Amino acid sequence: MENSKQKKASTLARMDFDLIIKNGHVLDLSSKINKVMDLAILHGEIVASGKEIQQSDQAHQVLDVSGHYVSAGWIDLHTHVYEHATILGVNPDICGLQKGVTTMVDGGSSGAMTFAGLRKFIVEPSETRVLAFLHIACHGLAGAACSGNESGGESDHLNAIKQSLCVQCVKDNPDIIVGIKVRLDKSITNNGATEHETYARALWASKEAQVPLMVHHTNSSIPLGSHAQGVLSCPGSLRKGDIYTHTYHGHPSSILDHSALKLHPSAKAAQDKGVIMDVGHGQGSFDWLVAKKAASENLWPDTISTDLHSGNVNGTAQSLPYVMSKFLALGMPLQKIVCAVTSTPAKCINRDKEFGRIANGLCADLTIFKVESKLELAYDASQKSQFLKEQFIPKIVIREGRVIRLNL
Repeated sequence: MENSKQKKASTLARMDFDLIIKNGHVLDLSSKINKVMDLAILHGEIVASGKEIQQSDQAHQVLDVSGHYVSAGWIDLHTHVYEHATILGVNPDICGLQKGVTTMVDGGSSGAMTFAGLRKFIVEPSETRVLAFLHIACHGLAGAACSGNESGGESDHLNAIKQSLCVQCVKDNPDIIVGIKVRLDKSITNNGATEHETYARALWASKEAQVPLMVHHTNSSIPLGSHAQGVLSCPGSLRKGDIYTHTYHGHPSSILDHSALKLHPSAKAAQDKGVIMDVGHGQGSFDWLVAKKAASENLWPDTISTDLHSGNVNGTAQSLPYVMSKFLALGMPLQKIVCAVTSTPAKCINRDKEFGRIANGLCADLTIFKVESKLELAYDASQKSQFLKEQFIPKIVIREGRVIRLNL
């Protein structure tokens, strides 16, 4: 029998955790982890992993996830979740946590004059973490049309482009706002008349606020690249850390010259200088031909996002794991896909010291998933199809240490 001194030493040596996740295949390129290991969680944080967890350690809950992958919680970098206030808004908990996504970043649904509502009615009550890019237009997308065949939008008049107000709102809300958003499209800039100035003001505002600029660039009068000094281009004029979303769209301003079947050199040049190439799948912004050509030239996305909104949640985008599965079908390596929804988006919005990685001291946001054989025809914006043979299937989400089992 142990004497009282031995019992005390044994008790002191044993750790008590809230949760231990056992036998999961942990994937995190940023931390160079690709192996089966255990994770321990206490007070909503990852506090131990692998050999740091002793057999004598105990937990209030033990979750055996043998046969599953474990990654940092998935981040959808481009969504629209200003539900009820905008025609595009979807519910962040239904489309986020229930689909394996722990963080959704709204892509400019609100501007400086409508952001307070996003904070109060969406960010604060949601279980899913919601962050935001603030639109350069002061009203955001709250009352504006989408780009495409229908004209009319948030940047038709330069009176709405209040860049100083935008910068102040970013500085006043650093806990939520992670960047600035601008949409470059002739149909939402008075047939292109205000497009150049809108873009210039957005570039200035993001530099002044010291946050990245996310740019939607379709059907635009702004060229992809230019060697002429003082001529704005996109992604040519973007800076390191800025985000070029809708990278694989097939509309005018596409990175693919459809007649020559060649990628515009500005795309690779932008990625090489540190511009983040983002998927932003959307309702009309993903084309299999563009994506396949880009894949053949190793122009993989840095971040994979859905541009999820009311027009595509039941259509071609559906969810983040569904869009991830499309890139798996294109041949993008599994680890790179996981990185594109975890550590890379966390870093590009300057949150990688809080979440997005598997490391002690970081928030215990985790996605536990499988890659399962599931044959399905998947469509792009123009209804061209490609077979998916395998799909990402999230099974369990850990949100700040709380276990949420998914019913998919």
